[in-house]
Amino acid sequence: MKDVNSLSEAEARAELAELAAALGAANRAYHQQDAPDLTDAEYDRLKRRNAEIEAQFPDLKRDDSPTEQVGAAPAEGFSKVRHVVAMLSLSNAFDVEDVNEFDARIRKYLGLHTEADLTYTAEPKIDGLSLSLRYENGVLVQAATRGDGAVGENVTANARTINDIPKNIESAPDVLEVRGEVYMSHADFEALNTRQNERGAKPFANPRNAAAGSLRQLDSEITRGRPLRFFAYAWGEISAPLAVTQIGAIERLNALGFATNPLTQTCDGPSELVAHYQTIEEQRATLGYDIDGVVYKVNDLSLQERLGFRSTTPRWAIAHKFAAELAWTRLTAIDIQVGRTGALSPVARLHPVTVGGVVVSNATLHNEDYISGLDSKGEVIRDGKDIRVGDWVQVYRAGDVIPKIADVDLTKRPDDAVPFAFPHICPECQSEAVRETGDAVRRCVGGLICPAQAVEKLKHFVARGAFDIEGLGAKQVEQFYSDGWITEPADIFTLRSRYGEGLQQLKNREGWGEKSATNLFDAIDEKRKIPLSRLLFALGIRHVGEAASNLIALHYGTWPAFEAAMAEATGLEGPAWDDLIGVDGVGQVMAQSLVNAFAEPRERASIDRLVAQLDIEESKRADTAGSPVAGKTVVFTGTLEKMSRAEAKARAERMGAKVSGSVSAKTDILVAGPGAGSKAKKAAELGIETLDEDGWLALIDGA
Repeated sequence: MKDVNSLSEAEARAELAELAAALGAANRAYHQQDAPDLTDAEYDRLKRRNAEIEAQFPDLKRDDSPTEQVGAAPAEGFSKVRHVVAMLSLSNAFDVEDVNEFDARIRKYLGLHTEADLTYTAEPKIDGLSLSLRYENGVLVQAATRGDGAVGENVTANARTINDIPKNIESAPDVLEVRGEVYMSHADFEALNTRQNERGAKPFANPRNAAAGSLRQLDSEITRGRPLRFFAYAWGEISAPLAVTQIGAIERLNALGFATNPLTQTCDGPSELVAHYQTIEEQRATLGYDIDGVVYKVNDLSLQERLGFRSTTPRWAIAHKFAAELAWTRLTAIDIQVGRTGALSPVARLHPVTVGGVVVSNATLHNEDYISGLDSKGEVIRDGKDIRVGDWVQVYRAGDVIPKIADVDLTKRPDDAVPFAFPHICPECQSEAVRETGDAVRRCVGGLICPAQAVEKLKHFVARGAFDIEGLGAKQVEQFYSDGWITEPADIFTLRSRYGEGLQQLKNREGWGEKSATNLFDAIDEKRKIPLSRLLFALGIRHVGEAASNLIALHYGTWPAFEAAMAEATGLEGPAWDDLIGVDGVGQVMAQSLVNAFAEPRERASIDRLVAQLDIEESKRADTAGSPVAGKTVVFTGTLEKMSRAEAKARAERMGAKVSGSVSAKTDILVAGPGAGSKAKKAAELGIETLDEDGWLALIDGA
């Protein structure tokens, strides 16, 4: 694997595409199907690689970036529960350097010196299924899985069968959401599989799968017969604080009757965190249940509140993961998949092999150079050994959701094995597949005529974070596209009218009945009213992810304002262009991709046909009545001494301000610390109000 710093832009773009596909598939397998084909360590390493590439190439961040995703959409069969407080995932550390960087980031954000006291908690990371328990007046009223972080599955009846979960608690806040992990001990897992074998039923692959599958039974009596356990370690909505520290809150949960992990303890700084990590790792084999790392959290809850959250992870916590494994198996085939952007991605089909308790049958092969034993610059990898069908290969499983091929055993290569000929023709539409100079990826030039690209774009359109239409998932999109019912997003909203209410034709399709057909058309109609941010994300414009869509929607507010701005920015210069690239988080590449999408006649016509079917809601910021900076555009420059730049931006946005990265005529306030340069000069030329840090704090602290 090449160092991120040595990747070309083309290589980075290609790898991000592979990572997005791999992580998306892994999320669905893990969170929806309870049947992961890769270990958590593999998943975490791949997600880490994705984050590193995005940090190095921020303009290449994809619209389906794994960094903007938590879990997967709830599975069918359970009612949905919207979490009042999102159930987020954790960022990861893999070595001591990562732990030190975590501590340094927190200190920098909080403005703490390296010698200042900062206490953390460290606790085992249980390998189970996340669960949120809601108590009202001490009574368990609801239990929900994490789902996609915002919406989970209602599994209340099943949760009530778990002995570790109190049904009633005393002396608790009026509203208390207790969060933790449902798991199964090794001994209970072995006993369960013995019973499965005695009944002739399929045994479970590992305790995590068994626990997740047991909790998500539609019949709660089946769950009752499964030996599930629960560790509490966090909370969601709460009407009164549990304590002032993380460890105090855990102790309070234990006093309320919840099982908490006895290995949880406080640590002063990174060195003690790592020491406790090593202690837990040494005990891992004898704990009697599966863990895959140690979670570190800032102990002071007031500091947790100051640190806040990124889009999918808290700043104040991190998971220090354990290492993964390798395995050898036979490569049975190499398939070529065509993605939404036309990229031809080779995938290794493997004879199934168990690695770390997980069965693996696929691996990414990156691109044609990787198969040949070279990187995109012609430098040798794997000692120059190419990869051929029939080879005995080592599967690299150091954190990747879809593993890579680490090595080839030439002594076991079949005599008839031949070098793999990478196709120059798209296998889906027979268009030419071109590899541009400097690009590691070969792409189909078929565009809209390529069914693979069209189908993938439609799948993205209906995906979570986009239109998320109930009953219209990837399988249905493929079916409707194959039948000629939909070829572009606008077709979804004309299905009913184009087919004479559509009901008769649809209900005669396999898998559909009158009720399901009616439900689908009603679900489509419900999504005609859509927030601007979700529409922008659903369009699938390259480099425009979910987080960027939210920022852009908040900046422009309405579709007409956004549409007019894209038209005015076509020359990639002038006030409209400057305003676009001035949106904090929008770079040159993303901005140009947006403008190009609206300038391309066929794509613009498709967008116009879609918009004609919709009622697009205005994007409004949170209620910031009384805020002196609500609706104002603020730019920060220079060094801030009383808070970090990140904390200052986050606070300004919470108060309703628009934070921009550049000064323009639309800037209302420039906050300039020591070392302010060209931005301060430009603000002075434009007559923009300029405040030092004390002036800024005086302005907002009075609100």
